[in-house]
Amino acid sequence: MHLLINGKGHDDLPNELSVAGLISHLELPERKIAVELNREVVPKSAYAETALTNHDVLEIIHFIGGG
Repeated sequence: MHLLINGKGHDDLPNELSVAGLISHLELPERKIAVELNREVVPKSAYAETALTNHDVLEIIHFIGGG
């Protein structure tokens, strides 16, 4: 499957992938990110059931704490 993630093409992804599966595949910490799929924010509670399709566009934002 081909996805555009943060402006960069990714062709090496498995088919039938959910947002949760993508986060796991990319080894990202689910608790410290926000995901936008095709210009709509995906609630964390919907990551597991939100299926991705070929040529979807995602923005994944990492939160960094500090003070």
